[in-house]
Amino acid sequence: MSKAKVGVSMLYCLGEPFNRMVKRLGAMDTKYIEILDDGTHELTKARIALLKEAAKSYGIEYSLHAPFADINIASPIKPLLNASLKRLKQSLQNASAMDAKLWVFHPGQRTGIGQFYPGADFKQTCQSIQELYKVAEEYGVNIALENLPAKYWFLMNTPEEFMKMYRETNLPVGIVMDLGHANLEGQIQPFFNLLADKIIHIHASDNDGSDDQHFGVGGGNIDWNWFAQTLRKNGYDKNVIVESMNNVSESIQKLKQLLA
Repeated sequence: MSKAKVGVSMLYCLGEPFNRMVKRLGAMDTKYIEILDDGTHELTKARIALLKEAAKSYGIEYSLHAPFADINIASPIKPLLNASLKRLKQSLQNASAMDAKLWVFHPGQRTGIGQFYPGADFKQTCQSIQELYKVAEEYGVNIALENLPAKYWFLMNTPEEFMKMYRETNLPVGIVMDLGHANLEGQIQPFFNLLADKIIHIHASDNDGSDDQHFGVGGGNIDWNWFAQTLRKNGYDKNVIVESMNNVSESIQKLKQLLA
């Protein structure tokens, strides 16, 4: 019987030099690694070569998290929107070059002028997703959209918003179920109840429901036993990526035990 595969995001290493992060890869207790193409870890040809060498040496399978700092695929300001899409398209090319199994990206954000254009931010997000999907097909890259919390002005907080997006775009874009983000909205169970068949990748971190704290597994109030039971019931056999900022190794082990 297939079961979920526990992996890890290198988000917790984003503040250290890229080469030091790469050296950590061989010591991780998993071969499923999510790399961030952002900040000082922005990918280049030389860095992609290092990642591919590490993958060959350690048997690593990558997913790639698209850049999200100052990126907004719902921006009503065309030069800023175009800059965001250009950066994301470069990241898609990077995903292809490093043989990433999945490219994870964020939905758009509401802006201070959004109230004057009701629905425009959602419409632009859908158009941007369609544009990115077309580029991803050209590169042969699988993509999936992450749920984000409303408290940070993001769209795509609920299953209903995702279902609306599917109606608008008619695209087979998978969902990256971020448990920490969903916990802030009280939406973990609704996502699994309504869209379990669309969830193809999971980010696992914990919080107390007040902020996106990226605690280790068990450090907040998420019901991890319910989560593990639900994955088994649904026959989920894809990646569950630890995305905590602390207790990373312990979180990997906890999830492996829960999902065994």
